[in-house]
Formats: sequence, structure tokens, C-alpha cells
Amino acid sequence: MERVVTVVPEDGLHARPATRFVETANGFVATVQLGRAESDDLVPAASMLAVTGLGVSSGEDIRLVADGSDAEAALDALEAVLSTPEGHD
Repeated sequence: MERVVTVVPEDGLHARPATRFVETANGFVATVQLGRAESDDLVPAASMLAVTGLGVSSGEDIRLVADGSDAEAALDALEAVLSTPEGHD
């Protein structure tokens, strides 16, 4: 399963939003990867270093790819993290 999401948190995928994203990804059986929407390069969503290393800013589109029994639920939860402004959780 695959989904493109616009990053809403003001800090992008850095600091608290990245921590929340990685913790959410680790809560599922599905393997989730992410990358910039226009790129084929993907990194593991369960790795804080990989997620912050992308340097994704607020307003950027990212592609989420999930594989596993709870892939759709994982994508739904991760999309919610990415589309919620910081401090509104």
C-alpha cells in the first residue's frame, strides 16, 4: 500500500514530530518506508536517524509505503501524525 501525504508540522520531520512518527511506525507489524514524493529512494520509518536524515520540511509531500497485515492502519496513523500541526495532538 502506498500514500502521498503533505507534512503539516511546522518543524517538518524533525524533533518531536519525527519522534512521534517513528514511535507510531514502530507500533505496527507492517514494514513502513518513506521518502520524498518525487523520489524512488525510501528509508525505514522505524529509524529515527533515517527519518530525520531526510530533512523533510513543513509543506513537503512524502510518500509512505507499507507492507504487512496492518499496512492500512499504519498508513492511517502515520498520515494523522503528519497532518496534525505541532501542539494539536
